[in-house]
Amino acid sequence: MRRALAAVLAAAALFALGACTSSSPKDALGSRKIAAADRVAAPAMRGELMSGGQFDLTQHKGEVVVVNFWASYCPPCRTEAPELEKVLAATRDQGVTFIGVNVHDQRDPANAYLADIKPTYGSIFDPSAKLALDFDVPPNSIPATLVIDKDGRIAAVMRSEVDRNLLEPVVRDLLAEKA
Repeated sequence: MRRALAAVLAAAALFALGACTSSSPKDALGSRKIAAADRVAAPAMRGELMSGGQFDLTQHKGEVVVVNFWASYCPPCRTEAPELEKVLAATRDQGVTFIGVNVHDQRDPANAYLADIKPTYGSIFDPSAKLALDFDVPPNSIPATLVIDKDGRIAAVMRSEVDRNLLEPVVRDLLAEKA
């Protein structure tokens, strides 16, 4: 019985460690810009914003959209939040939209997280992680940031904590592309 309990606890600890990992933002393995010819359409993404209102990805065609998957229990998510804000501030006027997706979380801790970091963009509450799975982002691989090009295709995937030096060049490259 003790061995079984120890095995379950060890598995849970490994899951928890994998569920929110921090690798260097400059780690090329955590980031991937996709060649235009190889991009696929982003899945439908719509939902209620935690602050009220709705978000529908299809209404942002012609814009570059940064989708950040996060959770309140994820320290790297908290660390990257100011970096996301820097990129948004630098690119917002050029047609870039940011949207957060809170996954596998409870509403009260998620709201407390948002009250603490005060993002200037909205977040969808996705406790079942359905949206994350639609984007092929397993809940144990957050933080994850995907960038959607002006044609609504997935153009970059970053499965680690990001910083401005990693994300902003990708966003600017996509802004320079013709729709």
